[in-house]
Amino acid sequence: QVRLVESGGGLVQAGGSLRLSCAASGSIFSFNAMGWYRQAPGKQRELVASVTSGGSTNYADSVKGRFTISNGNAKKTVYLQMNSLKPEDTAVYSCTAYPASGGIYWGQGTQVTVSS
Repeated sequence: QVRLVESGGGLVQAGGSLRLSCAASGSIFSFNAMGWYRQAPGKQRELVASVTSGGSTNYADSVKGRFTISNGNAKKTVYLQMNSLKPEDTAVYSCTAYPASGGIYWGQGTQVTVSS
């Protein structure tokens, strides 16, 4: 069984930075891609960023230039560096992973709160 565990969320003032981490454990060698979604209260879940095992990245327009996604060396970890945070970035951030066999794994989520 595969588990994704996120860390790094918290409370930060507007303009500040946070770094989210997600580590996968279990019987899997690597993933085709990993990513981060977020969901704010009363809003739909949205894709924030994703990265393939080859290093190709994709970002939501709202975070381009402020957030950076990267893989860990073992390709079973993913990081999200969030700079210049805004109150509208407040949400629960969830890690996702896409195995070669298909399907998707989800982490339990970590709260990010940006105060104005």
